[in-house]
Amino acid sequence: MHHLIKNKKKNICIIGLMGSGKSIIGKDLSKYLNLKFYDTDKEIELKTKKSISAIFEQEGESYFREIEEKVCLKFLSLRNCVISLGGGSIINKKIREAIEKNSYSIYLEVKLKNLLIRLNTSNKRPLLKNNLNRFETLENLYNDRRKFYEKANLIVKNDNDKFQVLEKIKSEIN
Repeated sequence: MHHLIKNKKKNICIIGLMGSGKSIIGKDLSKYLNLKFYDTDKEIELKTKKSISAIFEQEGESYFREIEEKVCLKFLSLRNCVISLGGGSIINKKIREAIEKNSYSIYLEVKLKNLLIRLNTSNKRPLLKNNLNRFETLENLYNDRRKFYEKANLIVKNDNDKFQVLEKIKSEIN
């Protein structure tokens, strides 16, 4: 935790596209650091008592983004925790400012072809649901968000072994 104190950051947040491993890496990192773990998408589902897909279908993306902003800002103000942020939360200026101010941010970078393989069977991703050209959609999302993701304090490639990713993060944090 020396790194957080040295950087005057309250928490660690994990950012990246859907399927990049934010929840898995975040959970494992929180156990290693003995910190609480929060997944903002899970918190949104708990708060609304609906799945992310259902919110998108019934209420629309802009409604989802409003709730996402409130939930993310709440968790980004906490101390001594690891937070996995939804892939699109980074497009929100208030969320980006809160990340910059409060968080040591880690961007999990994954090649688009690997994301496509990971997400191929998922029906839980509203931005890919019923989408005939998933690669193009992922590419567009990546191109829209990349400039924000790349401002992270630490960028780690997460294409293969999660243990290597965790080791790299641990060595940076310590």
